[in-house]
Amino acid sequence: MKTTNFANVSGEKELTDEAVVCRVLSGEVSLYELLMRRHNQKLYRAIRSYLKNEQEVEDAMQDTYLKGYEKLYQFRHDAQFSTWLLRIGINTALAKLRENRRVFPFSLLVDQPEDISKILTQINFMSPEHIAIQQEVKQLLEKAIDSIPEKYRIIYTLREVEGMPVSEITQCLDLSESNVKVRLHRAKAMLKENLFKLSATRDVFEFGNKRCDALVERVMRALKPENEL
Repeated sequence: MKTTNFANVSGEKELTDEAVVCRVLSGEVSLYELLMRRHNQKLYRAIRSYLKNEQEVEDAMQDTYLKGYEKLYQFRHDAQFSTWLLRIGINTALAKLRENRRVFPFSLLVDQPEDISKILTQINFMSPEHIAIQQEVKQLLEKAIDSIPEKYRIIYTLREVEGMPVSEITQCLDLSESNVKVRLHRAKAMLKENLFKLSATRDVFEFGNKRCDALVERVMRALKPENEL
């Protein structure tokens, strides 16, 4: 693979994931940054569903991107890149859990399904007091999600927090559609009754700009050829 300078890639933002993959494989390594920035939030939320220690989460994300780069030639264009990447991320998180000796067999994910409709209603907060309350609600919701076993938490996070379609979740986790729906139902049933009246905004488990930039920089530095260091 030929080398390229790690230049600003902002002018390439309109490229599809598939087009970016092709160009990275042809030698434009700097474009890999686009894929990371596009999928950092989704990958973070998926891995965060398994790992609670933030440093472990970021380490797993970095490992995922490096593995993804190494295996990029294996990406099949009949699937979404995000699905392919999430599978690597989930496997990385599960491997970390096994190292920590606190993982249940991944096969258990296939045994029990779930499904349901929305639990949490939208509330608009205007005043500083309400903003503070909203922050507390967010923290309470994150804590409640953390209390759900991993096999339910990953599905709840991908579907309700990240908004992924069920069809894509089935591919990520190798589950049937009915399995995913039933597990989602059970996951929601596990949340506290008082959360039913609170807002489930999409800013829970955020992977903010500074953290995103730092992770991208570490991965791109690792991918940079030695003669360019």
